[in-house]
Amino acid sequence: MKRQHLMPFGCETAADNSTLFRLWAPAMTELAIEYTTPQGDLRSAPMDAASDGWFHARIDECGAGSLYRFVLDNGMRVPDPASRYQPDGVHGPSEVIVPGSFAWRDGHWRGRPWEEAVIYELHPGCFSPEAGYRGVIQRLDHLLELGVTALELMPVSQAPGRRNWGYDGSYPYAPSCIYGRPEDLKHLAQAAHERGLMVLLDVVYNHFGPEGNYLHAYAPDFFTDRYHTPWGQAINLDGAGSGTVREFFIHNALYWLTEYHLDGLRLDAVHALHDSSAPDFLEELASRVRALTGSERHVHLVLENDHNAAHYLQSGHDVRPGYDAQWNDDMHHCMHLLLTGESNGYYQDYADNSLRRLGRCLAEGFAYQGEYSPYRRSCRGEASNHLPPSAFVAFMQNHDQIGNRACGDRLSVLAPAAPRQALTSILLLAPSPPLLFMGEEWATRRPFLYFCDFDHELAEAVRDGRREEFSHFPEFAAGDTSQQIPDPNAPATYQASCLDWSELTQPDHQHWLAYYQQLLALRHQHLLPVLAALNRGTARVLADDRYLQVEWRSGAMRWSLLANLADAAIEVDADGLTPDQPLFASNSLQPQGSRWLAPPWHTSWYLHCADHGEPARDIPMAKRETGNGDSTHE
Repeated sequence: MKRQHLMPFGCETAADNSTLFRLWAPAMTELAIEYTTPQGDLRSAPMDAASDGWFHARIDECGAGSLYRFVLDNGMRVPDPASRYQPDGVHGPSEVIVPGSFAWRDGHWRGRPWEEAVIYELHPGCFSPEAGYRGVIQRLDHLLELGVTALELMPVSQAPGRRNWGYDGSYPYAPSCIYGRPEDLKHLAQAAHERGLMVLLDVVYNHFGPEGNYLHAYAPDFFTDRYHTPWGQAINLDGAGSGTVREFFIHNALYWLTEYHLDGLRLDAVHALHDSSAPDFLEELASRVRALTGSERHVHLVLENDHNAAHYLQSGHDVRPGYDAQWNDDMHHCMHLLLTGESNGYYQDYADNSLRRLGRCLAEGFAYQGEYSPYRRSCRGEASNHLPPSAFVAFMQNHDQIGNRACGDRLSVLAPAAPRQALTSILLLAPSPPLLFMGEEWATRRPFLYFCDFDHELAEAVRDGRREEFSHFPEFAAGDTSQQIPDPNAPATYQASCLDWSELTQPDHQHWLAYYQQLLALRHQHLLPVLAALNRGTARVLADDRYLQVEWRSGAMRWSLLANLADAAIEVDADGLTPDQPLFASNSLQPQGSRWLAPPWHTSWYLHCADHGEPARDIPMAKRETGNGDSTHE
């Protein structure tokens, strides 16, 4: 099976070994292309000008493997912004890739329903150091045994240097040469599908990286000064020339889903996308994706959106084009505050009534649904209580929440074991799709630091800027941040962030891994059969705001949580449940007359049939055959 996404950008090869090259360069009056022949000769040819700033040229004897650059009218040589591969990085030539040369073997794969999502976020370079895309394949069975159903790759678009988070990418269509060639990434997607695993990709449409982006030189209309972002000029989505800009990013989404057969995308920081059009960019992108992929595939779109704009999210079985889910930062912040007591920065919005806010997240999605945010000094969010639990991706850790800390501290360093065990059970057994960050499942204590590999002045600016940023934090105000905060450009910073798989031979790490496996097995066995039908929850906080009870209903069934998220035992009323027969309990409730004593950091989960008062257990599950003969729960 061959897969290729046809688009108006970049290059496209023909059967006669000729290649059509196209570039939108509205600031240029003339343009040429420089390319290598199959014999390795370097040649150049003029490009023909068309309307609306487009240039094109068809070159004979310039097929797969040929290198090329565009030559501007001032002599500057620039790579293709829609390059499918940059073998020598962001400043080198682009390579002609023929997508149809890869023979896919996963024609049976249609994806998995979103309700089945258990997501594992990973950085390809740190997850499998030095082995890249192929190294991730070697660890897929670990994810399968853990209970994961989807791996989410941090951005892989070509970024500067030999190490980067991926959010500094300058070539959105080119999978990073750091981790392998394009076909290696396709092998990863195929190997995951053969094991019944979905593959999601984090994509960045809100800015280009600060190094290797040449668009300003020939297509300044890609950007606008009318809006600003934390990374400088905003992407032009609603001004002159914005039609081409929108198409560039929409085709990028279609490209990853088609040419790489990925199962979904997570759109980074869409609150930094400014667009007054109707429909706006996000609505148009979702509509185009749904039109392309149709109903035969399960393709998922997820947002990161600090605005908590619930109107982008699909409501239950709503068929309108929309997004399956949003990363729920509110839930993370509530959990983090309960675990660590930290209330600086954006955590201050959750310092009061943190347990109630967590209950609201579990039951209704967002903690902030239009209320005033003291940290932002404005109202934030939209009503989300009409949306299903599946619309909110829950997590205790991710690349941002660890890596944006000065020293990349994980919760395994910041919080004791008992509170982490309690909150982990909430993360993995609540109806919202859970997300784990690589190494979390065995409680690695290795940090995940911000790292990059910029040149000269930019490297200095990033290092000094990060140290200046954290110098205002109380824990660093009295010291020398150059001695306390790692240099993002130092190779040692990257190396410290890489997983050490030998830790899995140690008993404590084995214990944590078994705990995660146990909880995810319970999720697949008991929660998954009723998950798609569960309605929004209801939450109550009892015992002077120290005890949380949440339940979700599906007909006669109730999925319920009881939780004491405090350091002291609490007497509670179980409200009609059978507290001595939970599906799971982090520690045991003790009878106390007509009530129950909940130990510190207690959580217990129940699947209860309201018709006859008995907990439902061992619901049979169908199995679906995957392409390699393995079976996965459905």
